[in-house]
Amino acid sequence: QVQLVESGGGLVQAGGSLRLSCAASGSISSTNVMGWFRQAPGKQRELVANIATDGTTNYAASVKGRFTIPRNNAKNTVDLQMNSLKLEDTAVYYCNLTNMLPGGAYIYWGQGTQFTVST
Repeated sequence: QVQLVESGGGLVQAGGSLRLSCAASGSISSTNVMGWFRQAPGKQRELVANIATDGTTNYAASVKGRFTIPRNNAKNTVDLQMNSLKLEDTAVYYCNLTNMLPGGAYIYWGQGTQFTVST
């Protein structure tokens, strides 16, 4: 099992910045992908960004150039640095870890942290 604990949610004004953090513990494979998803009210959960253990990253088009996703493999942590925030960034943000094992991919989720962008 893998446990994911998120922190850093809250309220920020449009145009501002915020950093979310996620710490993973438990049975973490040496090859994995950590990332952030978000779900706004009435919408489906969507990928924001993820990063593999080799440093390969993926970003949603809507956040590219504004968000970065640094990770620390030794500490099993991943952050989401969010800049130039927009109202539409408001959502519950979920940390995600996918263990890549010979038998398949195993996905784990954090409980989510609410983040609101205000005018």
